[in-house]
Amino acid sequence: MLIQYILVVFSFAVLLLFLRKRGTTKSAASVKLAFMLFVVFGIYAVLRPGDVTVVAGWLGVGRGTDLLLYALVVVFTFTTLNAYLRFKELELRYARLARAIALRQAEPPVSAGQGPAGAERS
Repeated sequence: MLIQYILVVFSFAVLLLFLRKRGTTKSAASVKLAFMLFVVFGIYAVLRPGDVTVVAGWLGVGRGTDLLLYALVVVFTFTTLNAYLRFKELELRYARLARAIALRQAEPPVSAGQGPAGAERS
């Protein structure tokens, strides 16, 4: 019984932390809604594990814990793929930024008869 309270409090804390980080997390509303629903489902599963087993039976899964495990695998896969795509996008942005800075700071090529400051060599 104590573990249920601990898990519910922890779930609410994670949900509040996720929803309050508006400025730094540029999550779409649909992602926040899906996360909220997942946390609510998790809290419900902690408080009423027998109901989850009934839902698992409707879906053709043997136990409620198996259903939760399958849901966690799907969420983990989605999160991993989402993080990978974000990192790839950031990598591309950094490469473009570095290219733009390099082009902006580039010095014109030195011709054969001139020194580095444009002065003629002897």
